[in-house]
Order: sequence, then structure tokens, then C-alpha cells
Amino acid sequence: MKVAVMTDSTAYIPRDIRKQHNIHMVPLTVVFDDGSFREEMDISTETFYQKVKTTKSLPKTSQPSIGYVTEKLEELAKDYDAVISVHLSSGISGTYQTVASAGRMVEGIKVHAFDSELSCMPQGFYALEAAEMAEQGKTPEEIMERLQEMKQSMRAYFMVDDLTNLQRGGRLNEAQAIVGSLLQVKPVLHFVDKVIVPFEKIRTRKKAIARIMGMVEEDAAQGNELRIVFIHGNNEEAALELQEEFRERYPQMDTSISYFGPVIGTHLGQGSIGVGWYKK
Repeated sequence: MKVAVMTDSTAYIPRDIRKQHNIHMVPLTVVFDDGSFREEMDISTETFYQKVKTTKSLPKTSQPSIGYVTEKLEELAKDYDAVISVHLSSGISGTYQTVASAGRMVEGIKVHAFDSELSCMPQGFYALEAAEMAEQGKTPEEIMERLQEMKQSMRAYFMVDDLTNLQRGGRLNEAQAIVGSLLQVKPVLHFVDKVIVPFEKIRTRKKAIARIMGMVEEDAAQGNELRIVFIHGNNEEAALELQEEFRERYPQMDTSISYFGPVIGTHLGQGSIGVGWYKK
């Protein structure tokens, strides 16, 4: 059985790595006053952050249309028997449901949609694992079972400099945003039951980042072999510093750098920092 792997653009897997592992991608879109732009295809992350600085209103985001997804699946059906499709949390986007619905409409290919229950490179970790297993000839059922197993140890925490975007975009409830702004709190956020909620309210950016790093190091200190990603919102230097600091203590760990692209960057804003990891 030939198994394809697909994800959406919010996994932010670099194009060359997707090509290397034959991972297919459907883009989400950011909508500015002057038009709609598909992530990576119509707008780069760098251009997005530059554009946000000169735009008064916050851009909106939208999921792929069911027509676009259906066409993509029909294309895959020509060469594959099944597809594992990994997507950002169904609690913040309808992309997962769209793919699941499209999968029921397309003949000739069995679609296994997977809700990562988070986003960004931690979502990408699932897609990469699925692709490596598909290359090894594993069945869709074996791959889906492994992804569920990964979910048990997957962790992702992040902090934003300003809660306004999350609140305005409806990804964090208004009361939490107001309290955070008034107290100048830098809450550590995470996903619970597929939605973004505060994990802990911390007064300063430095302490919030230290709290997240403390949790990664706690897992690493237990002797677990982790795969870790440091994620930034247009501030690669900050992510590299965290990676270097971590590597000094745990040089054997598998670490990488990623970013919050246009769609997720719309909600988190510039300067956000996140860390995601799981047990290999």
C-alpha cells in the first residue's frame, strides 16, 4: 500500500525538508485589507512581519477551502492508496474538519485525518514521523497508532509580548486578555482540550521564558531522549540563544529552530517565543 503524508502550512516545515520526505502541503491564508495571501506560496514570513508593521488593522486568517482540499486529495489518489493528513488543532481552525469532510467525498484513496491538537513545528513533528514511517512501508494504521503514542509526551508552551492579537482573533477569551494587559503579565500559554489557555501567569518576559525552559530541562534531566524545537516570532536571535543555552547542558539532545509564520504570527504577534518537545 502506498501511503502519502500531507499537512498544512502552519506546521512550518521548511520546503526542502518537505521535499526530502515527500510531504504534501495545503496552505492556510492571511487576509489583509489589500488582499488574501497563502502562506509560503504568496507571502513569506519575513514579508508578513514587515507588512504587519505598516498595516493599521490586524489581518484575518482563513483555512483552505473544501474545494482546494478535494482537488489535492484527488491528485494524490492517482498515485497513493491512503494519506495521513496532519493538521493544526481543530479548536482554533476548521482545517482538520475540512480535510476529514473532503476525505469522505474523494474516491480511490483512504484519508486518515489527524488532529495534532496544537500547531507549528510540534505539529510538524507528527508529519515528519508519519513520513519516515511511510518510507519504511508502515501501514496507515501503524502510523496513526504511533502518532497517538507521540501525543502522550508532546509538549508545547509559548509566551507572547502582547495578548491583544490573541484576544482580538478570538483565540484567547477577553477577560484573560484584559487581566494580562492591566497587570503587564506575560502568561505562559499552552493547548488544553485543543484550545489556547494560560498555563501560568508570570510578571516578566525573562521569567516566563525561564519557566518554559525549566520544564524542558526537567524532562531532559529524567534521562528522556527528547526532540526539541525553539520557535520564534520574527526574533531568531532569541531562539538561537535559548538553543545554545540548552545545548550547553544537554549537548546530546536533538534540537532545532523554527518560527511562527503568517497565520500563527497573526494571533501571537511579533516577539513571541515557544518551545515544543516530545520523547523520541
